[in-house]
Amino acid sequence: MQAVLNVIGNRAASPGWWGRSIGSVCLCPWQFSCWNEDDPNASKLGAVTQDDPQFRVACALAAQLVAGRLADITGGADSYFAHDSMKPRWAIPRFFIKTIGRQDFYRLGLNGDGR
Repeated sequence: MQAVLNVIGNRAASPGWWGRSIGSVCLCPWQFSCWNEDDPNASKLGAVTQDDPQFRVACALAAQLVAGRLADITGGADSYFAHDSMKPRWAIPRFFIKTIGRQDFYRLGLNGDGR
């Protein structure tokens, strides 16, 4: 969770096509699938409550991000994908930073184009 929040924060800190704020980065079409209406996780996201301990952790981490106190464990990554999924064309070795859990993290650059 923290690593994904770090990607969101890193994108918001480097405004570009992916958004200019935490909210706009999260809601940028096709970037974070849970926000896509046709994603199976969208209904799960809408049904979660504070009774879920993982949701409480996510909220606490998000509050740290908003306050600017969330440590960046990704090394500045602005992109990621599931390690065991099909590798996107942008995921080339020179942009790779690290693997955390089952996610590979990359730094594509200020505008998401590798610069």
